[in-house]
Amino acid sequence: MIDPGDTVFDEGRACPGLLIVAEGLVEIRQTSTRGREQVFHTEGPGATLGEVPLFDGGGYLASAVAAEPTRVLLLPRAELVHLCQQHPAVALAMLKTMARRVRQFASIVTDLAFRPVTERLARYLETIAGPPVTPGTRVELSLTQAQLAARLGTVRELVARALAELQDTGVIKRDRTHIVIRDPARLIALARGGGSAVHGGNVT
Repeated sequence: MIDPGDTVFDEGRACPGLLIVAEGLVEIRQTSTRGREQVFHTEGPGATLGEVPLFDGGGYLASAVAAEPTRVLLLPRAELVHLCQQHPAVALAMLKTMARRVRQFASIVTDLAFRPVTERLARYLETIAGPPVTPGTRVELSLTQAQLAARLGTVRELVARALAELQDTGVIKRDRTHIVIRDPARLIALARGGGSAVHGGNVT
């Protein structure tokens, strides 16, 4: 069992085979030389990890860290290749997973390049709230501002400023570990790139 905070694999290391998350939760992330983190995606039971280095022969693209007590299984590369040759549906399923993640990465690049932090935060809140988002919807925000910044591709100070901006303009109300969505229409407009929904929405 891998304890929370422990590394499942490190960026750049050789990939011995396909990892399967049997239980727990794993964050895939990179850390800059200055200590700034970017969380790319989080995977739970049944997810597979390491497809890209498995097939191209390079090292892992990012590091994997357990977010809670986690157990993973290893399917060695030779056995996986044989399995794909015998059962093409397995290879197609892996391609589908890789394609989904490419879309996730493209979305992250778009956010970092074109969206101010306030819009990224609105999109995150809309996503975790889930449909339908109505006035008074409560969203549990158990992450620290530093952890939230790692998911939004920014720093804690700008997350704090974006949260304050959304509250000051009446879009949300903060209540300890929860956020109450007061104006869903403006939140969704921001999440869709309508920066004018919040006056002064230029936090980057």
